[in-house]
Amino acid sequence: MSAAPISVELTDASFGWRGRTALRSVSGTFAAGGMTAVVGPNGAGKSTLIKGIMGVLRPMTGKVRIGGAGRSALAWLPQAAELDKSFPTTVLDLVAMGAWRRVGGWRGYGGDELDRCMHALETVGLADAAGRGVDALSGGQMQRVLFARMLVQDAPVLLLDEPFAAVDSHTADELMALLCGLHGQGRTVIAVLHDLDLVRDHFPECLLLSGAVVAWGDTASTLSDTHLKAARQWHARSWE
Repeated sequence: MSAAPISVELTDASFGWRGRTALRSVSGTFAAGGMTAVVGPNGAGKSTLIKGIMGVLRPMTGKVRIGGAGRSALAWLPQAAELDKSFPTTVLDLVAMGAWRRVGGWRGYGGDELDRCMHALETVGLADAAGRGVDALSGGQMQRVLFARMLVQDAPVLLLDEPFAAVDSHTADELMALLCGLHGQGRTVIAVLHDLDLVRDHFPECLLLSGAVVAWGDTASTLSDTHLKAARQWHARSWE
């Protein structure tokens, strides 16, 4: 990727469903070329934030600005649990969906795009599974396929929602190394994570949510005992 890194800026952005606010008044910037983890208790609004940046949810208040490039600059790796693995499609077909912005919805895939898809599968160690149905994949294999689709998208901003959930430690280590490599190319990485040790080891920046922003900045400061306690307390009050 040769394009300049892109930032993601939120200004007083709130998101929710059916009139209920799930995440309130987020203001701040994911720096261009930065690597930021999004953490917080269950129900804190982490996935809601990712969907809001992607445009799946429209802001109830405020706005989201993607550099100057718009949402075509974004690649999204959703939670695997949100995908219907019973849908009759192959691994290669799923990975090829990452090319739709270049190819369009109705055109066939040429040799260059198919080569790109196969290279992505080779990168995640699943080239020999290209013709298999996605319903036959394990949890770890499915995550590898989703990473391959993200590689095919070749976007400057990567949004990942629990990318290492339900995978073994070996797979998690390999995918984390791949993600670090993508960040090293200048991409902006924003990832929802639960493993705070992994966040401390690999993510220089961190956003702590609990229905709103608790803290946002360098990881060591954001994940202080004081901030983590505040996040738990905010979350508990929201369910009283």
